[in-house]
Amino acid sequence: MLSTAAALVVPVVRSAGSYRSPRAEEVPGTVQTPTGPLTPLDRDFVKRVRLAGLWEIPAGRMALDRGGTPEVKTAGQHLIDGHTDLDRAVLDTARILGLDVPSEPNAQQKAWLKTLDDAQGADFDKQFANIVRNAHGQVFAVVAQVRASTQNSTVRDLANQANSTVLDHMTVLENTNLVDFGNLSGPPAGGSSPTASPVPAPGGTQR
Repeated sequence: MLSTAAALVVPVVRSAGSYRSPRAEEVPGTVQTPTGPLTPLDRDFVKRVRLAGLWEIPAGRMALDRGGTPEVKTAGQHLIDGHTDLDRAVLDTARILGLDVPSEPNAQQKAWLKTLDDAQGADFDKQFANIVRNAHGQVFAVVAQVRASTQNSTVRDLANQANSTVLDHMTVLENTNLVDFGNLSGPPAGGSSPTASPVPAPGGTQR
């Protein structure tokens, strides 16, 4: 009986151990900072937060100026307000951690802004709600991963603020009643990787 019990316990213990998250110092490319170890995923997250503000603030201004419904205009204002505060926080984070961050949107984000700039009337409202909501769904998964795994207190503070901001933005975008949930992309491919593979966005664009 004892030998049988031991045989059952050992695989369970080994299996449970296999789920241990690696310590930051075990992750290649990790560097030490005054506020804790900084992993490649942490650094990529800070860059993503900065990039989000660089295109979503202009998108919010378009929605505020050209939105055809009060709900679209409200969503635009939330983008402006939320990312203005978040951008201030991410620049402080980059300064504390000695990180370089982008100064302009990437090529895909510029393409999204062009799509919005070219759209008119009800098409603009629909494109705005779906493109921006889809992007938020992608970054929300990254925020959750970083918040759960980071051992850097500065990055953790930024992840807390980003989590609240992204959730608020997803909610107001959904309140437009224009989001096509059937076409939303799932979490980034290869969830543990700091550089996710591109996935389709609304209208066939790639993220």
